[in-house]
Amino acid sequence: MDTHDLVLSAARVLDPETGLDTVAHVGVTGGVVSAVSTEPLSGRELVDISGLALAPGWIDLHSHSHTIAGHRLQALDGVTTALDLEAGNSPVAEAYAAAAAEGRPLNYGFSASWAMARMAAVGGLPHGGGLSAALRAIGHPSWQAQASRAQLQALAGLLEADLAGGALGIGLLIGYAPRVDPQEYVTIAALAAGAGVPTYTHARDLVEQSPDLPVDGAEEIVRAAAETGAHMHYCHVNSTSLRQVDRVLALVERVRTEGARVTTEAYPYGAGMTGIGAAFLAPELLPASGIGPEAIVYVPTGERVADAERLRRLRADDPGGLAIIHFFDEGDPADLAFVDRALLSPGTVVGSDAMPLAWVGGPPEPLAWPLPPSAVTHPRTAGTFSRVLRRHVRETGRLTLLDAVSRCGLLPARVLEDAVPAMRRKGRVQPGCDADLVVFDPATVGDRATYARSTTPSTGYAHVLVGGRFVVRSGELVLDALPGRAVRR
Repeated sequence: MDTHDLVLSAARVLDPETGLDTVAHVGVTGGVVSAVSTEPLSGRELVDISGLALAPGWIDLHSHSHTIAGHRLQALDGVTTALDLEAGNSPVAEAYAAAAAEGRPLNYGFSASWAMARMAAVGGLPHGGGLSAALRAIGHPSWQAQASRAQLQALAGLLEADLAGGALGIGLLIGYAPRVDPQEYVTIAALAAGAGVPTYTHARDLVEQSPDLPVDGAEEIVRAAAETGAHMHYCHVNSTSLRQVDRVLALVERVRTEGARVTTEAYPYGAGMTGIGAAFLAPELLPASGIGPEAIVYVPTGERVADAERLRRLRADDPGGLAIIHFFDEGDPADLAFVDRALLSPGTVVGSDAMPLAWVGGPPEPLAWPLPPSAVTHPRTAGTFSRVLRRHVRETGRLTLLDAVSRCGLLPARVLEDAVPAMRRKGRVQPGCDADLVVFDPATVGDRATYARSTTPSTGYAHVLVGGRFVVRSGELVLDALPGRAVRR
């Protein structure tokens, strides 16, 4: 009889790819799943998890949480792989090197950032510095200007270099530069198609919101898919489609039936979060989204923005300052129904849009645990996946547990696996797959983070393993565990 390094015994094992949902024993050896058996297994270490569910760890395709502290919050939400694919990073080698030098609890990876590359190639801004530098520059008009042919060639060169460095596709924050020529978007999609990688788009506004834009945001994505053959991933379709989500989802479904590859992602909250200098947060544009300045909370002070004049001042003084934007009233069933339809549409994957921690009223304490009150973020950073399990599996029953596990793990892996073969070993509980595993109680798993207490961890997770190592054990973080590895193309 084989002896495994670790045996997790007598769990309800869930593997969405094979449809497995049964009590079984899982062996782990050398960081991979070495056996899944209904018969007992021999192991050097045996952990009895009877009465709990064991599933592939959640794969977050949309996480801007690039620190140990942020990863810890996500680990307690069941995440084992956190990838920043919408914003991405450039130079991508800089981002991978920084994460490797510090260590990470979770697996990590980045797309090539069109926005950061454009800031350098078109805006003449310094190239690099990560997400914090990009947020500071997010409202700068120089990078949003129309590009010359030479600038477009320089932009393409930067993206090609990042893809050669292992980037997981191209992230396109087109909604942050909404006047850019639509042909540039098609050109970048074609570049991605030629490289065999997906794009990940924060869409421009829809025509219902901004009739004078050069193209409807949803139409732009599906046209690029049809014209170039690129795999276009539609990021947080909930927050960019808002009350037009039914039209957008119908459009996506139509082009899918015609053979285009467009995947969708959503998070289960009615509020977004970004730098307050974002183009779409200009006071004159807010009515198009059905909100006013008072719907925005400026995180560094915690204030509800009083009026357009105050919003303009904040955008000028601190464009990268994080802000929460309440697009929907989560207490209103009619509003919440729009969020639900985006998340529950066929094939939509769960993506958190996890945000960086803002340190308010005190210096950063990136290794402190529990997090001090000075750490503030969006509750989706700590609670996205558990909120789906609580609300849509246990409370409303609109998803089966196996369906939810698929949307949190298998389907995200499938978005990437054609371009990133390493992802074929994630999102599954099968021999030979990575031992990125989550063990939880379906009866108690749930989110606890709120807008007022945004860093409160989720509950219901007994164990979280990354590469066969515990990062959460018996419900507690293993603070010295940094087993996360880079995911590269």
